[in-house]
Amino acid sequence: MGDALTPDSGRAALGLISTYFGLVLLVAAWWLLGREVRGLRPPSPRSLLLTLATWAAPLLPGPPLFSRDVYSYLAQGAMVHARIDVYTHGPIRLGGPLAAEVAPVWQHTPTPYGPVSLAFESAVAHASRAELSLGVIGLRLIALLGVAVMVLALPVLARRCGTDPSAALWLGALNPLLLLHLVGGAHNDAVMLGLLGAGLVAATGRWPACGAVLVTLAALVKAPAALGLLAVATLWARRVEGRRRRVGAVAATAGLALATTGVATAVTGTGYGWISALTTPASPDNWALTSTLGRATGALLEAVGSGLAPLAAPAWHGLGLLATAVAIGAAWLRPPRPRPVYALGLSLIAVAVLGPAIRPWYVLWGLFVIAAAGPGGAVRKAVVAGSAVLTLAVLPNGFAPDSRQLTFAVCGGVLAVCALWCARHAPGLAPGTAFPGGRRSERSA
Repeated sequence: MGDALTPDSGRAALGLISTYFGLVLLVAAWWLLGREVRGLRPPSPRSLLLTLATWAAPLLPGPPLFSRDVYSYLAQGAMVHARIDVYTHGPIRLGGPLAAEVAPVWQHTPTPYGPVSLAFESAVAHASRAELSLGVIGLRLIALLGVAVMVLALPVLARRCGTDPSAALWLGALNPLLLLHLVGGAHNDAVMLGLLGAGLVAATGRWPACGAVLVTLAALVKAPAALGLLAVATLWARRVEGRRRRVGAVAATAGLALATTGVATAVTGTGYGWISALTTPASPDNWALTSTLGRATGALLEAVGSGLAPLAAPAWHGLGLLATAVAIGAAWLRPPRPRPVYALGLSLIAVAVLGPAIRPWYVLWGLFVIAAAGPGGAVRKAVVAGSAVLTLAVLPNGFAPDSRQLTFAVCGGVLAVCALWCARHAPGLAPGTAFPGGRRSERSA
């Protein structure tokens, strides 16, 4: 199963070419739809949701794409059910065919996911009896539930933040990264973002205490969502008058977060080991900015015979964390201070980009929030461009490409560009003919 998408045969190579042909067309269709959203007659949120369902449907019956993390989730769930400490041991301790499907880089590493993530992973592993196909279906259904909550939260947050709901759905829900990695890859980020979105809806409404609980549950799936508590505390403090009440709102947010963490951990019985395991995603060959700079610096120091080479990567990771802290401070404190939800989006983008590890779907953390609360301008354009580039950054099997695979991928992309050019400049294309996304030709007859 793990080699099904590896182009070691003509059929598999054709599949890789076809995949990148389709990916480029998907990005083009998404971009053209964005032009319609910004046009004089934008599509309604209902029509955008129908488009989302149409684009997502082909991904549902297929295998996990662009990552093998779903097998890690299943293995971790089986380990929890077998009472193996996932914060101490990697999936190799479980053994068997399920652990064999986990990517080699994660075979011996503990999980950084919190007790809420482990709870639904364990439930799916138990219900499916650790059978691969059933387990993948179960985790994909949970990811779809998270995506559904995200889609419901986006227009509500957009209206409350003064953003066009259709524009928010286009950027945050129809984004190719969401389709490929949350639907196709069934990542637990979908659950995290669903809970985060629901918490922000509650906090921007009349239920800040409920918002604090939901955002904490999101952080107990993946830790970066904890930054959402800053937004909840700020929104809650702005609802009350007087310094003492505002301090009380901040304290209440912190108290609810601690209480929720304690209750969730006690119910699941998995302990607090995820805190010490948060460095797990920083694999040696990670292509994050700081990791790449660390490897390059280490290689240079080795070339000149310096004994400081082993310190290069940790030093760059430390500088990255410092830069992340500075970026978060700037997002929240630089005058004029932005709205709390937008500041949260900028903070999550900073964590994804400047942290020691990055995957394409990490950008969705901040992109989802920016889609709902971000004003038009450079930041919004940057996340659109970044989404388009990152859509093409990972092979369908989730592994780094070799030269042969890269050639096939580039060929598929070039063929798609040629097809788009031919469609745009076809001699028989009459004025008014619709392009994908609803745009019409402006060519003269």
